[in-house]
Amino acid sequence: MQVVNWGILGAASFARRHMGPAIHAARGARLAALATSDAVRAEPFRDFCPDLIVYSDYEALLADPAIDAVYIPLPNHLHVPWALKALAAGKHVLCEKPLAMTLGEVDALIAARDGSGLLAAEAFMIVHHPQWIQVRDWIAAGEIGRVEHADAHFSYDNRADPGNIRNKPEMGGGGIRDIGVYTYSSVRYATGAEPVVLRSRIRRENGVDVWAEVAGTMAGPGGAFTYTGRTSMRLYPRQEVVIQGEGGMIRVPVPFNAGVMGEARLELFRQGQPDLIGRFPAVNQYVLQVEAFGQSLRAAAPYPWPLEQARGTQAMIEMALAGEV
Repeated sequence: MQVVNWGILGAASFARRHMGPAIHAARGARLAALATSDAVRAEPFRDFCPDLIVYSDYEALLADPAIDAVYIPLPNHLHVPWALKALAAGKHVLCEKPLAMTLGEVDALIAARDGSGLLAAEAFMIVHHPQWIQVRDWIAAGEIGRVEHADAHFSYDNRADPGNIRNKPEMGGGGIRDIGVYTYSSVRYATGAEPVVLRSRIRRENGVDVWAEVAGTMAGPGGAFTYTGRTSMRLYPRQEVVIQGEGGMIRVPVPFNAGVMGEARLELFRQGQPDLIGRFPAVNQYVLQVEAFGQSLRAAAPYPWPLEQARGTQAMIEMALAGEV
């Protein structure tokens, strides 16, 4: 198996806790390098990857010919600029969500991907998790009949951390960009639907949205249905997705941080039939994401979440922000 040598741009806590260990553990992948200006922040990475090469700046890592792909966990406003630099340096790119700040940025990244012949993708890990693949397959198979409504909720409370980049407007902060990407993309992925019209109620603090309710209509292969999505950075932690059909309902109690917030679990309820419960206690969706990326490189196979899908989420984010009432 051809091994993909990975580098990480920035010693973000998410990279240290989740994606760094996932790259290290994934089949066909090797965590080879990290770029950070603070050598102290590199030490926790060396705890699980002792032979890690540490560069003091991002450009030096991109210049390393041994690096095949880079993972970008930088603040939101830096995603596309560094993804473009990485592609220009001949590196494949896996970039954290939200991929971009505007549709124009996504289009520029798509053009750079196409021009380079390299793989570039948003790190939307849930599409690699078997619980979401099952949700999509159940809906496509008509297990709940025609979809009539989808409801998605994601909240946490970071009011005690004003220095958090999510609380900073100049860094692309706000709940819609940070976690709306989940409440919007999960329903888009599962149903194949896109928003037709959205209306939003938004509460802001210091220039960032800290609570939002987005409601409207989505339409896809199975027809139109109503949608409600709620995000907050000021509520007790909660996440849940419920998709209701004319003949049943699917509930995903831990849809996004499976294995971290709680056990990955699926519930299928249908009229006149036994309830089905699915559990996935040992699945690491971050490892699956890295392995899927490598498989796409080795087999020239389609990646499950291409940039065009990320573009659809950015369009929905912009509709939500523009649809405030």
